Amino acid sequence: MKRQIVYYALIIILFVGTGFAQSQENWPQWRGPHQNGISDAVNLPLKWSLTENIKWKTPLPSWSAGTPIIWGDRIFITSPSKAEPKPKKSVEKPPVQQKQGQRRSRRSSRDPGGSKVLLFCISKQNGKILWERELDSENKLHRKQNDSSCSPVTDGKNVWVVTGNGVVTALDMDGKQIWQRNLQESYGPFGHNWGYASSPLLHKGSLIIEVLHGMRTDDPSYIVSLNAQNGKVQWRQERPTDAISESPDAYTTPVLLEYEGKTQIVISGGDYVTGHDPKTGKEIWRAAGLNPLKRRNYRVVPTPIIADGLIYAPTRRKPLLALRAGGTGDITTSHLVWKWEGSGAPDVPSPLCDGKYFYMVDDRGLVTCLDAKKGTLIWGPEKTAEGIVSASPILAGGKIYILNEKAVTTVVTAGPEFKILATNELDGTYTLASHSVSGSQIFIRTATHLYCIK
Repeated sequence: MKRQIVYYALIIILFVGTGFAQSQENWPQWRGPHQNGISDAVNLPLKWSLTENIKWKTPLPSWSAGTPIIWGDRIFITSPSKAEPKPKKSVEKPPVQQKQGQRRSRRSSRDPGGSKVLLFCISKQNGKILWERELDSENKLHRKQNDSSCSPVTDGKNVWVVTGNGVVTALDMDGKQIWQRNLQESYGPFGHNWGYASSPLLHKGSLIIEVLHGMRTDDPSYIVSLNAQNGKVQWRQERPTDAISESPDAYTTPVLLEYEGKTQIVISGGDYVTGHDPKTGKEIWRAAGLNPLKRRNYRVVPTPIIADGLIYAPTRRKPLLALRAGGTGDITTSHLVWKWEGSGAPDVPSPLCDGKYFYMVDDRGLVTCLDAKKGTLIWGPEKTAEGIVSASPILAGGKIYILNEKAVTTVVTAGPEFKILATNELDGTYTLASHSVSGSQIFIRTATHLYCIK
């Protein structure tokens, strides 16, 4: 009997240890193994520069907001091809006269990169490019981003990628294409004001993809579930909204909610947060409040997070909602735990929450800590390195890593006291992608390189 107890105890330790090791080594999707930007890794580097703690760096053909995804020794990363040389202008055109009352264009002059959208597989050990594959041939600039912004997802056997043109591709770990389909060809053109940028969610053999749009189309928003093995549509569920102008647009990613033994898909955007049945896509509950004044420009970028029975849903800065899990139908009032309408709420970076503390970084790099259960202020907003922040922060080993668009990472303490521990500079190029973590290593993709920091 004692031998049996010892045997089963060893089996439990083995499985727990294996799961913990996988959560340390793998970063399989946008926002990591737990979908919340938190890593179980320890002994991550605190300080680095171009000449310190760089294990390797691999040149990339262009810039992208796509986050590196990691499984075992393989890193998957999206990128446009190298930008083609621009033809010389023979005749300079006179400047266009702006009519009275006409708004000046806010389009970026940044080059989108080359016309192709590529997927690279890179060795985590030495940074060598193992293979590259073309996913799409119509990369374009969409104000601040291009068509390579969606992060891949992997289960260690296959990898799935969505481009900004709605091209969905499944490949095996050696780069062999399994299937491919185009969402725009099936369901109509995307109508986002800033281009498409939602990453896919993998759940029990299903690839869940959201398309929340409306600024440039009258077609409905929807969620679609594809069979991950063959790409066949399992269900497609329209997601209604009364949001107006740009407010139907969302650049969020679906997340999973585990509550009372059941799984739900949580979607945020178009003025609402909704919970869906993963088997059918049917809406289970809905909460309003993301845009209480029904403003025209309340597109949502930050992905919601789930922690300890609460759903945290950012919007365009404020209000930020904390909702209790559970319930059916309209839970706007019945399940609202708290809402934040103060300063420091994010517009682009997704927040962090460990169940006790809630951390958010705004676009100016100001970081704020709230009580996760009550929504009361613990500290902040506090300044980090000067510069705009679009990447989402990560939390590991009691430290928060904040990456700005100049490739500068500020490391601060997590917990009830704010302290800057380090400010680390790299190449200073345009950086939108969030950190990825594997073991004791941090991976940062700038406009020119993928860096392995150890």
